[in-house]
Amino acid sequence: MPATQDDLFARFEALGIETTTHDHPPLFTVEDSRALRGELPGGHCKNLFLKAKNGSLWLVVALEETAVDLKALAKQLGGGTLSFGKPELLWEVLGVVPGAVTPFALMNDREGKVSPILEARMMAMPLLNYHPLRNDRTTALSSADLLRFVRDCGHDPQVADLPTR
Repeated sequence: MPATQDDLFARFEALGIETTTHDHPPLFTVEDSRALRGELPGGHCKNLFLKAKNGSLWLVVALEETAVDLKALAKQLGGGTLSFGKPELLWEVLGVVPGAVTPFALMNDREGKVSPILEARMMAMPLLNYHPLRNDRTTALSSADLLRFVRDCGHDPQVADLPTR
């Protein structure tokens, strides 16, 4: 059974991670987010759940305005062509549905199937915003706390410059 939002916030508390969470209507796209977020401070991000031709899984987390070049990223990763992971696989591995993809879902990947890549430019920002396992809320935390959380989930993220279009 995937972690709930309560499980997520309990983990933040256990790690001493301070967050701020805002309620809003469900958001499914970056465009939805831009239209409804108002004046929420910090970097606003997108999350790409990708599957390589060789079967490896990736979660690419970047600033919403970053136009990731998937062809160039595939060459950089060396796993063959990248495609978006199917909703069933997303649920099976990360325990979230499309529109709610978030680095926080790495807590559901107990087998370490997903390799996270965090955009370096994003990680240079002091405050970042993500959905807390569902898309009708946004949770802000520091970039340092995001890194600490991801590592506590058993993942060793790559912090990298992403190829862009």
